[in-house]
Amino acid sequence: MGVFRAGQHPGWPARLGPVRVAAGEVSLRPVRLRDAAAWSRTRLRDREHLERWEPTGRGAWEARNHVSNWPSLWSSLKAEARRGAMIPLVIEVDGAFAGQLTIGNIVRGALRSAWIGYWVTKDLGGGGVATAALALGLDHCFGQVGLHRVEATVRPENLASQAVLRNVGFREEGLLRRYLDVDGAWRDHLLVGMTVEEVVGTVLDRLIREGRAALP
Repeated sequence: MGVFRAGQHPGWPARLGPVRVAAGEVSLRPVRLRDAAAWSRTRLRDREHLERWEPTGRGAWEARNHVSNWPSLWSSLKAEARRGAMIPLVIEVDGAFAGQLTIGNIVRGALRSAWIGYWVTKDLGGGGVATAALALGLDHCFGQVGLHRVEATVRPENLASQAVLRNVGFREEGLLRRYLDVDGAWRDHLLVGMTVEEVVGTVLDRLIREGRAALP
């Protein structure tokens, strides 16, 4: 795995988009310290929507997602980005905070792979935001970041997220039994993957061809 000094990470910092979908204009940008209030407010409001799909954390949801916890989380994300292991981005819709997209466990060398994950506010569900954000993130992975493979995991019960992953071209590779502690129990997850050779043009091109997105 490569290690990069600040400013030398391929693909970080990054501003991606915009692309237009039903919900509005979607873009990605680096996480900011001043995201604290929007991050906390959104996650506290959407607890029921988010908690059942996320890894089990220590302590109560309200405490973990309190505004006072963002500075340390932001600092940790930024440190991982600077060393080349992660690309933590905020999803914006029409310029407003709408969730996060993270490219993590970036490995260089002969593997050149990473995982990708996301969450989007409940009120924007079904509006194409997650699909557009994933397309922008994947094109960044296969473009400037220079990766060969990207993977994701999703619970079999999460049909909405599975649809999003299919929309951008992920293919199912297998079932990971009791893979991750989510919402208080060890849960099975589907593993999906994609390599650069499977992308014709760009992932965003695919969405535009299918009428799921358009350039502003």
